[in-house]
Amino acid sequence: MPATDGAGVELVRMIGQPSLDMLDPFLLLDAFRSDNPDDYIAGFPPHPHRGFETVTYLLNGRMRHKDNTGREGVIEPGGIQWMTAGRGIVHSEMPEQEDGLLEGFQLWVNLPADHKMDQPGYQEYSAEHIPLETRDGAEVRVITGTTCQGTSGPVVQPLTEPLYLDVSLQPGKAFKEMIDREHNAFIYGIEGETLVESTASDTATVGKDQLAILSQGDEVRVTAGDHGSRFLLISGKPLREAVVRGGPFVMNTHQQLRQAMLDYQSGNF
Repeated sequence: MPATDGAGVELVRMIGQPSLDMLDPFLLLDAFRSDNPDDYIAGFPPHPHRGFETVTYLLNGRMRHKDNTGREGVIEPGGIQWMTAGRGIVHSEMPEQEDGLLEGFQLWVNLPADHKMDQPGYQEYSAEHIPLETRDGAEVRVITGTTCQGTSGPVVQPLTEPLYLDVSLQPGKAFKEMIDREHNAFIYGIEGETLVESTASDTATVGKDQLAILSQGDEVRVTAGDHGSRFLLISGKPLREAVVRGGPFVMNTHQQLRQAMLDYQSGNF
């Protein structure tokens, strides 16, 4: 669903919209890609979060972030920022460029009820600190989780045990990866076509800018189309808890949501 967020940034909302409200523990997935500065230059001025994590992964462009603790930095191509909002943080994300291509994703990951009021924190890594696993015809950037070949990403989150892979496949090449049977998982197509095997011994094609929800199973098997493919493979442990949302706050009860709003308005973040 096309959407506008922040101070007018144009994006496409894949998770967190009427046809896919959430995929527990994933609350939202936004994709943005534009070389028109009017689509992104206004950025995301200071705004609050509580009760979940925001994950920003850039493919192209540069984004500067600041928060109310004094922390500041720049996310560059291939870099990841995994921010745990916890009990509350106010931050901004502004393009560190006036023209050129800005492309990437923001994923929201829920936190369990017992950890919604944890201290805020970051796990930030540039492209050179994200392991690149090579297989026959495949390159796999491992952001979090451990692949079936034993490569582990630098981001660690035992609460939801996420797997976040950026996979590039040469034309016609196959790729397989183990997935925890109890986890929810999806594939998002970045480039080309990805043919996903199903339990009925046929395939489903995931094209560019399409999201496919995977059924429960132990392994995902895909093959790249004639022009190769690139896709995100993401999975996580569902929390199976009540979710009450109010803009940038995600809690378990309406009372907690009202308290989050009061705390923010009172300057208690």
